[in-house]
Amino acid sequence: MRDFPSCFGETGVQVADFSSSGANKAAQNLVTCVYQCKLRGKSCLLNVTWSKNLMGQGLTIGIDDNTNQCLCKVDIKPWLFSKKKGSKTLEAYSRKIDICWDLSSAKFGSGPEPLEGFYVCVVSERQMILLLGDMKKEAIKKTSATPAASGAVFIAKKEHMFGKKVFSTKAQFCDNGRVHDLVIECDTSGTSDPCLVIRVDSKPMMQVKRLKWKFRGNHTMLVDGLGVEVFWDVHNWLFSTSVGSAVFMFKTNISAEKLWATQPICDPQTLHWSWSQRFREAQSHDLGFSLFLYAWKNE
Repeated sequence: MRDFPSCFGETGVQVADFSSSGANKAAQNLVTCVYQCKLRGKSCLLNVTWSKNLMGQGLTIGIDDNTNQCLCKVDIKPWLFSKKKGSKTLEAYSRKIDICWDLSSAKFGSGPEPLEGFYVCVVSERQMILLLGDMKKEAIKKTSATPAASGAVFIAKKEHMFGKKVFSTKAQFCDNGRVHDLVIECDTSGTSDPCLVIRVDSKPMMQVKRLKWKFRGNHTMLVDGLGVEVFWDVHNWLFSTSVGSAVFMFKTNISAEKLWATQPICDPQTLHWSWSQRFREAQSHDLGFSLFLYAWKNE
């Protein structure tokens, strides 16, 4: 069973496979963003996965239908000089899909996503379905495309973080929302009573004490006037004998709590599967944006 509805194929990452140290290293270098769009009036999911390894950065773009079946997919390996700038044509619903990219001047930080100096776009019938990056003028000039009447909506993100006590990332809690500094702090070594703290823009938003008793739970915090439901599971950090990640889900809809309550988690082995299932159910009912963070402790 797949985690996000996506078509990663052989490069995909199954949540259930993250128990090994080898998967740990691979998982730390993946970021997946999911966008909802329409092709020929039919709802589709655009999955953009940025990856990083010893060879450099990579990119996979896939299009799923509303049953999570892969319609088409393209793998881009910009560490090959000739692939840092280019285009490919795919087909979905008997319609040609053009994917264009320019990563030749892209600047990267510690993660796999480029920070600036790039564009990636998806075009169908001269309409810009998706446009990522800060080189928007260059993308429009390259494709001669106009914005689609119904563009892509950012509905979910999955990211792998790693650290010892502090895990930090940039986060949006809704489509076109502000970008915030999100920090998760937890020291599970050298203390008999670990504490979990989540900060947004350096402001403490929630604190969980007696974490060994509250290693799973949920809490609502207010960000940009939105109620953001936070679910956490740090069981692997505290009790697992094998390498495993803590899991955090941030969801910008009050219905998330009801969705959670209707499917209580009892078995640690089924936790990630349950979250995956909830994600699909939530998106099928248009219940808002979901941010999944997998936090891996450095050995």
